[in-house]
Amino acid sequence: MNTTKANISKQQEGADDVKSLKGTLVSTGIVGAVIVIMWVAVFWLYMTRL
Repeated sequence: MNTTKANISKQQEGADDVKSLKGTLVSTGIVGAVIVIMWVAVFWLYMTRL
């Protein structure tokens, strides 16, 4: 198979996309964890003051 500069740059862009998606997944997971922790903290406060 003939690898040209265009093919190589497309492969590199594809690798960058995968990295970007992994970063997005990690960021979304962190935000989700913070939201869950906040809900648990508010629920705990509600239950202790009942």
